[in-house]
Amino acid sequence: MFDPAVFETLSLALDEAALVPEAGPILCLRAEPAPFLLGLPRERLTSWNSFKPDHDALAAAGFTMLAPETEAFPPCPLTIVFPPRQRDEARALFARALRDAPLGGVVIASLPNTLGAKTGEKMLAELAGSAEALSKHKCRAFWAVKGEDWNAPLAEEWIALDQPQESSDGLWTRPGLFSWDRIDAGSELLADSVPEWIKGKGADFGAGQGFLSREVLANCPQVESMTLFEAEHRALACQKRNLEDFDNWSQHWADVTKDAPQAEFDFIVMNPPFHTGRADAASLGQNFIRAAAGALKNSGELWLVANRHLPYETVLSECFKGHQMVEDEGGYKIIRAERPKRKR
Repeated sequence: MFDPAVFETLSLALDEAALVPEAGPILCLRAEPAPFLLGLPRERLTSWNSFKPDHDALAAAGFTMLAPETEAFPPCPLTIVFPPRQRDEARALFARALRDAPLGGVVIASLPNTLGAKTGEKMLAELAGSAEALSKHKCRAFWAVKGEDWNAPLAEEWIALDQPQESSDGLWTRPGLFSWDRIDAGSELLADSVPEWIKGKGADFGAGQGFLSREVLANCPQVESMTLFEAEHRALACQKRNLEDFDNWSQHWADVTKDAPQAEFDFIVMNPPFHTGRADAASLGQNFIRAAAGALKNSGELWLVANRHLPYETVLSECFKGHQMVEDEGGYKIIRAERPKRKR
């Protein structure tokens, strides 16, 4: 989630440079449910976000949303971009935005100065040939107009780098996903800790590229099936590649804190996220634990990995009749929780 100052700076640039067209559609990429969008003409606004919580919040508020798998966008006189954190993903989003804009179309973005505003401006300027900027509230809004001489070959190069690809660890992945260029050490520790005798129907909450599910299916012969839940749609294609040797699994684009089934699984594995956008949020991991407790059968168990400092023990005690730390290594803790409590 972006700081409100980002939206204030963006609004100021749109107003002072008169960038909002009097007619024609407006596109917002990586749109967030923020009051900023209410200042745009809703009847002309189309938004896109592949992250399920943001997509669903905007759809519920009545905004027109593109499908999460969309990578070719409708031509619009104004395209607003909220750049993601990872460089290759951000460059590709700028490239797609400028590629699909009509000649004379404007692409604009805003970032805090401390989170790569000048780098973002440089990316856009490399594609368009030049860019303008406005600084305010310790943020920077920057924009470019698509001309005949925009750098199409560079755009295609950046877009090509943002495709599913096999890492040196043999895992199919994609820029912007969690631990996208290496297997996460915590997930690897959890995979080694899950016992081979675990059995029944399993789930993977916040499954990412599918590493944990692949390891469980490969090493635990009594597991009947794995169901993967992941909020970032960009990860789903990677899951298909990483689990192509198995047929007893399924995937869901889902926000598990809202969309998880009830009392369905014998076990759940997870490396829960603990940040929302650019901000740390231990409450997100705590909500994953609550969702897992609800999704497990009465005799079910949860296996999770977390950074040692994260405050999960209280919510584990609230949600489960028992839990214990089974590993404490390299700054990570592996916790097994069993027998979820039911509200009376």
